[in-house]
Amino acid sequence: MQHVRMADAGLTREASSSSKDSARRQAIHKLLVPFSVAYFTGAFVTDVLYWRTEEVTWERFSVWLITIGLIMAGLAAIAALIDVASGRQKPAWPPLVGYALAVFLSLANVFIHSRDGYTAVVPTGLMLSGFVVVILLAMAPAAWALTSPHAAGRAT
Repeated sequence: MQHVRMADAGLTREASSSSKDSARRQAIHKLLVPFSVAYFTGAFVTDVLYWRTEEVTWERFSVWLITIGLIMAGLAAIAALIDVASGRQKPAWPPLVGYALAVFLSLANVFIHSRDGYTAVVPTGLMLSGFVVVILLAMAPAAWALTSPHAAGRAT
């Protein structure tokens, strides 16, 4: 009976150590990027709603969604930089450039949305929101990962 208990303890220890290693290897930015994608997509939806209804509330929602998306994008960028600086990850350039372009367009978009009146959203703000969503959808096959793990013998 004691032999079985020792084997159980060994299996438990191995399982928990491998899950901790897996948790340590997980890049934090991969958890943060989808939040900014959702906020930027929501801003596009609220821009379309503002365009169709001319209700000012939708324009205000767009400004808040873009702003929160930019904050989340900043947090994701900081997390990605930490991963790259620590040597655990390396930059994945095509998704990184696409994400940076989407963030810079969103930054311009939030300034355009800060103007007063209908022209704050239609047509320029609406087009910028649409471009951001198209860029982010193009990045979807890469799972919005800004870095990739270092792996021996793996061509990337």
